[in-house]
Amino acid sequence: MDKFLEMRTFAAVVDAGSFVGAADALDLSKPAVSRHVNELEARLGVRLLQRTTRRLSLTSEGEVFHARCKELLAQVDEAEAEVSTRSGEATGLLKLSVPVSFGERHLAPLWPVFLAQHPRVSMEVSLSDRAVDLVEEGFDVAVRIAHLQASSLVSRQIATTRLHLCASPAYLAQHGTPQHPDELAQHAVLAYTLLSTGDLWRFTGPGGEVSARVTPRFRSNSGETCRSGALAGQGIILQPDFLVGADIAAGTLVELMPQYRAPDFGIYAVYPTRKHVAPKVRRLIDFLVEAFESPRWAV
Repeated sequence: MDKFLEMRTFAAVVDAGSFVGAADALDLSKPAVSRHVNELEARLGVRLLQRTTRRLSLTSEGEVFHARCKELLAQVDEAEAEVSTRSGEATGLLKLSVPVSFGERHLAPLWPVFLAQHPRVSMEVSLSDRAVDLVEEGFDVAVRIAHLQASSLVSRQIATTRLHLCASPAYLAQHGTPQHPDELAQHAVLAYTLLSTGDLWRFTGPGGEVSARVTPRFRSNSGETCRSGALAGQGIILQPDFLVGADIAAGTLVELMPQYRAPDFGIYAVYPTRKHVAPKVRRLIDFLVEAFESPRWAV
């Protein structure tokens, strides 16, 4: 007794609207299709189909069972496809969208390693801090640093980063060191224009959440540009540790108010669907997760 064959046959009869159509779709004889459906009804002890000389229709039990059959058969097909893609060789063009600073600093050194491991893969990497439309623009994967909102896209976290408030020793020697977020209003600020909270910088301190409204002297959509200004003594920045962690460790930038913690952000690999994921996409995401298992930038 092949339950899945019975279910597939029943679903094919319903979808085709006839036993003859199901026989053609499944490459079976009409008597075989009839036998599978009859055996299914006999095993379940219910009639699933009303048969007349002109048409077929589902009974109420048949409607319920057909819906469940379609769901279960789709899951079986998806499981088979997943196993197939996992075992398949990674080939073809991978089109990626990655953030500019993170892409240049931390992803660029990884691409030669990945390509060496997968000689039949080629890559096209676009660097942009905007959230691209993966489907519309034809990207296989995007790397995003964010608090992700619910969407139809599939995501897998590859790392975590935290924003750090910092300035150069020269700036602090000249302008003083702020002790509370409220004091940022009296300081020169170099702001990243794509920060999701804009000019409202948020922290969690000893007394709970604190927000500081800043008035930037300088703005840029480049984190690297803000960092360069801070290193030159031009003001205070709020930037991720993957960008300023090494500077803080070296003392060229000083972390301010460590008791007031800025938000953490996830670093995600985002792709359009979990169904029939190509081996090249699955291999890339597994590679990134392994590469950032112990990030080097943590302060």
